[in-house]
Amino acid sequence: MELSVIVNIFVPVITGLLYFGMALEVERVSKIRKIMFGEIGYQKLFTAFILFGIYFITRPLQNIMGPYPWPMIINSARQFFIMAVIAPSVFVSILHWVPGEGGAPKSSEFAAYAIGICMGIIFVLTNSMAIDGSKIIGSMGQWLTLYDAKWFSQGTRQIQLVLIHLIVQLISPVGLIILASAFVRHRRHNYMLGAVYTNMKTKWRYMETGLIIMALSIISAGITALFGRYFTYLWVIYFAGSIVSGGFVLYSIKLAPRDKPADLKNV
Repeated sequence: MELSVIVNIFVPVITGLLYFGMALEVERVSKIRKIMFGEIGYQKLFTAFILFGIYFITRPLQNIMGPYPWPMIINSARQFFIMAVIAPSVFVSILHWVPGEGGAPKSSEFAAYAIGICMGIIFVLTNSMAIDGSKIIGSMGQWLTLYDAKWFSQGTRQIQLVLIHLIVQLISPVGLIILASAFVRHRRHNYMLGAVYTNMKTKWRYMETGLIIMALSIISAGITALFGRYFTYLWVIYFAGSIVSGGFVLYSIKLAPRDKPADLKNV
């Protein structure tokens, strides 16, 4: 079996399934912990894991649907999904799970989704102008050929489109995820009840680390896809980083707010 098939088909599907499993674990933990942290926060975190699961598990469609324009269409749809829906949902879920003194402001929620939708629309338009072909990146016998989008195959490379492509993704999803991690960091350094809830700062440290790893994995994927030759196996870095990120966030959610908990033993 070719490496391209493993990287583009099996690895993202496994990643998506793992995120679905993490979502079920969040739901299990929420049955007890929602009393302290609030039901809305856990619901939104559960939704964020499900959304990421959908995003990852649909990645193979970009390669198996056929030649141009299918790779462009699927890529545009998935990236709009992560930019306009997933990243704002992550940011909003963090606002609810790590609320400030005044709760989660509605204006911040609206702004997150508005920014995500605007960046997603710009991304789709840029994609439609930059991608004008496709290339074969692998096969599985005679019954499956993998295609991927090809930039500027019929003309000169337009650097302005590349820069727009990068900038909008740095704003969403990367910027929103980093902003969420900064919010967690701020709460961790200004938490006043550490003597009572001894694990809260540790919980937030793991949450912050997971969010940063996710942002870095997206950045690495973008650099891999847009610069130099196309090395398909390097996408493993992105999927592996996403799995590690999800693990850190899940551990943060499961960690009890104080030492020696017994609340999850019978759940």
